[in-house]
Amino acid sequence: MMTEDRHSGQKLPLDLDPKAYHFNLPEELIAKRPASPRDHSRLLVYKRETGEIIHTHFYELAEFLDSGTQLVFNQSKVFPCRLFAKKDTGGKAEIFVLSLMKNDLGHTCLIKSGSKKNLEQKYFIGDTYSATIVAKNEEGTFDLQFSHPLEEILESCGKTPIPPYIRGGESDEQDIVDYQTVYAKEKGSVAAPTAGLHFTENVFNKLEEKKIKNSFVTLHVGLGTFAPLKDEQLENKKLHKEFFHISNDQWQQIQDAPKKIAVGTTSLRALESFKDVDTWSTTDIFIYPGYEIKSIDGILTNFHLPSSSLLMLVAALIGREKALELYELAVKEKYRFFSYGDAMLIL
Repeated sequence: MMTEDRHSGQKLPLDLDPKAYHFNLPEELIAKRPASPRDHSRLLVYKRETGEIIHTHFYELAEFLDSGTQLVFNQSKVFPCRLFAKKDTGGKAEIFVLSLMKNDLGHTCLIKSGSKKNLEQKYFIGDTYSATIVAKNEEGTFDLQFSHPLEEILESCGKTPIPPYIRGGESDEQDIVDYQTVYAKEKGSVAAPTAGLHFTENVFNKLEEKKIKNSFVTLHVGLGTFAPLKDEQLENKKLHKEFFHISNDQWQQIQDAPKKIAVGTTSLRALESFKDVDTWSTTDIFIYPGYEIKSIDGILTNFHLPSSSLLMLVAALIGREKALELYELAVKEKYRFFSYGDAMLIL
């Protein structure tokens, strides 16, 4: 079955059309805060071989995993990438730092302000710092040069970057803890790998008792993970680029495991993109129905936005119709959705 692309007029396969992944979600099911404690979030378990669906809680995760299973976590750490600034005229602006990695000109950022953003425009951050536009990029981003080391500025003035559907994107002190996995290690993400937010020491202890093992990859989550899909991404079957890294010893552990479960879509993107150990690489992989996933035997993931690439990735594992069926069931059962919401385990 085909649908028509609204811009090109070309026919899109139904499984590649974002409109075919729409579902109705009541506003009250969008989680504004995580469960407390975080491992008391709910867990929907779907067993592909039997079709069985189980409703439980996250602290029971170990009960559904075989001994010897390898869980693959994304250990990237969210950094406080939102900066509130002013122009010399007093006009307000917001700078969103997209990466800690510096290019030849500066750091790539988004800028939100009510006026034009011209080269050499300077923004003042707090009482001490400033940033100047040195390049304007085609995709609507800007390269900025900062007056002091960026990490110093972020440590002093940066805010946690929660998504706009959570309390309008306005973070507070509690989000510094809540919007970070307990095992986060390598700073570089502008959004949390949210499937990992449910894990606690209690859950890890239960997993260890059952001889379920952990491996760690690093993929720095970019803003594009949650952005609406663009026509050129659908046509080229490629997404935004994200940096990732897998060490030699972790890769070997993953390969030797009898069963592998990705904790989150970002871990899966890293595994499916892997080529060279111990080197930083980029991936723009687009996983959707028709793409053959080879690296895992299952995935633990949150409930994602309608018509998103993340929902299409889930559908690559179980089919579009089954994915939407499970999401409709989750709505009926009043699961909590998105970053601070509940989780689903697909086996």
